[in-house]
Amino acid sequence: MIPTMEIDYYEVLGVSRSAPAEEVKKAYRKQAMKYHPDRNPGDKEAEEKFRQATEAYEVLSD
Repeated sequence: MIPTMEIDYYEVLGVSRSAPAEEVKKAYRKQAMKYHPDRNPGDKEAEEKFRQATEAYEVLSD
C-alpha cells in the first residue's frame, strides 16, 4: 500500500486555520499571481505550487 501524504491546505496558502474566507481568497490570489504558469514559463516548480494553491483554495472554499 502506498502511503498518502497529508497536505495542509492552510499551510499551502500561508493562512491560519481560523482565517476567514476572504483571507483565504486573498492568499490564494497572491499565490496564483506569483506562481501562474504564464508568469513562469517552463518552471515546473512554480507550476506545481500553482496547482497546489489552486487545489487548496478549491478545498477550503467549499
